[in-house]
Amino acid sequence: MISVFGSSGRLAVIVIFAFVSVFVLCEYVIYYLVILRCSWPLLEVEDSHSPLRALFLSDTHLLGAIRGHWLDKLRREWQMERAFQTSMWLLNPEVVFILGDVFDEGKWSASKDWEDDVRRFKRIFRHPVDTKLVVLVGNHDIGFHNEMTKQKLERFERVFNVTSARILTIKGVNFLLVNSVALHGDHCPICQHEEEELKKLSHALNCSIQGAQHNGQCKNTARFAPAAPVLLQHYPLYRVSDAMCTGVDTAPLDEQDLLFQERYDVISKTASKKLLWWFKPRLILSGHTHNGCEVLHENLHPEISVPSFSWRNRNNPSFVLGTFSQSAFQLSKCFLPEERSVLMIYCSSCLIIALITLIHLKMFRKSLQFTNNLIGKHKTL
Repeated sequence: MISVFGSSGRLAVIVIFAFVSVFVLCEYVIYYLVILRCSWPLLEVEDSHSPLRALFLSDTHLLGAIRGHWLDKLRREWQMERAFQTSMWLLNPEVVFILGDVFDEGKWSASKDWEDDVRRFKRIFRHPVDTKLVVLVGNHDIGFHNEMTKQKLERFERVFNVTSARILTIKGVNFLLVNSVALHGDHCPICQHEEEELKKLSHALNCSIQGAQHNGQCKNTARFAPAAPVLLQHYPLYRVSDAMCTGVDTAPLDEQDLLFQERYDVISKTASKKLLWWFKPRLILSGHTHNGCEVLHENLHPEISVPSFSWRNRNNPSFVLGTFSQSAFQLSKCFLPEERSVLMIYCSSCLIIALITLIHLKMFRKSLQFTNNLIGKHKTL
């Protein structure tokens, strides 16, 4: 009898150990196994700076107090936290750019809810002191154009220490940061200020590229590295639809031919032409659509739309790794664990553990019945 009950105790220990192992695999280890397959693209250095390693992600959509169910928050925010922290540890980027829609309800949040959202963001996206984190504004952070207010914009800029139009230079690489929500072209105060700042930046950058800061109209302008910028914004530049996109994680086939609405899905034709004309960017990175896209504007300016970083928006989130010099760049995409795969591991593991337990219990009953029969025979003797 002792050996039978001892066997059942061992089974309980094994079952608990199996459940804990599956949990650790799905909630921790799988992120290392998947992200270990990613690596920084190689780039031949042609200038005095060592290559810059930059990580780009988008559309985290941290849920707020209005639409955020606690279980949805817990699950999807844990996924983003583990993915980001594992990426920081394994890849060690020098700078991380988040291309807008950090929050899902920034356009509605009252002060108390906003502070809670910011607190959770800082916990999820904590990073080493030697890694720079740059956050761009999206329509869910301050509202679409008709919902955008100066108060919402300034609240966002205070928290993330950014301005609506800015050139950030790191290791000789110019990153042009744009508030694409304000590129509506209707002369609203925020839009007008944005366009004026972009014109100033364009003039100063062109003076820097031409090396003419001390000549005529270029006197007293800001100085930047003499290189075409990398344009970063939330909305993509104008395109008719996703039908022209290439890449492994483009929109589903039934969505690719849906026509985009200017100033809602993409910025307007006019705004796109202005940005390309003023800055002649060597690369554009954007978000907003939650899908991947690679497209070439005017046969000259490549744009990469970065998919959402959250399981809430897609089954296979990803981010982009970029290696930059002043004159060249290389990109690669890093996919995160698929939500469907994690759920399949959980379901199949639970099924296997349940079957093994049932088989053991059946054998246990037979052993118990056999032992009782032996005891009964011994008593009759």
